[in-house]
Amino acid sequence: MLQSFRGHSWENWEWDPDTKSPDAQMSPCRQAVYFHTGPLLDSQGTAGVRGTKGFTQGEHYWEIEFLEPPYGNSVMVGVGTQNALLHTGERFIDLIGMDSQSWGLSYKGFIWHNGRSEKYTEPFYERNTVIGVLLDLSAGTLTFYRNGVNLGVAFTSLEQVNKALFPLVSSTAPETELQLGLRTQRMSSLQEQCIHTITQCLLPYRHAHELPLPKSLLCQIHTHAHT
Repeated sequence: MLQSFRGHSWENWEWDPDTKSPDAQMSPCRQAVYFHTGPLLDSQGTAGVRGTKGFTQGEHYWEIEFLEPPYGNSVMVGVGTQNALLHTGERFIDLIGMDSQSWGLSYKGFIWHNGRSEKYTEPFYERNTVIGVLLDLSAGTLTFYRNGVNLGVAFTSLEQVNKALFPLVSSTAPETELQLGLRTQRMSSLQEQCIHTITQCLLPYRHAHELPLPKSLLCQIHTHAHT
């Protein structure tokens, strides 16, 4: 389910063979991930994989297709810093969002961060479900899509992380297969970056409209502050 965003261009990254759980394997093109594929087809815990590219600015969108119906304790997509945990041994947990270093969505419909969860959407159990991830580092938001339908903003204030955020997937279930699909980006213009920085600096002040700035710039600052 290809999603289209204005001003986005194609982006090329893949799953990183050097930053993954030993219980995760990749296709030769590094765009598909297979979890817990040992000869006993038994899960030894929770396994995660990180993308090769971390993001610090702009908008980034990518899609993950569930090639098999998700099941078990946890199958997740999301983002995290380079310090996000990717392997838990014999612990079966919701890995992405288990601490302050990652933000995730479980197939059960819950979003996770800092070890806390809340209901976000209905569960999805179907084969070939496509989950889209929109990371907007200008607005500081993370939004998920299901088969092209916007599920709403899941997380805010990500612009305050001050670390690169990487795509993540994880699973506790044997034979989980996740396929990386569309990847696009839109980098912020210099003007947008300046407005964002000004807005962040003005947040403690209530009378930004009284600043001696051009009216058009004040309007843009006001708009940015309320998005």
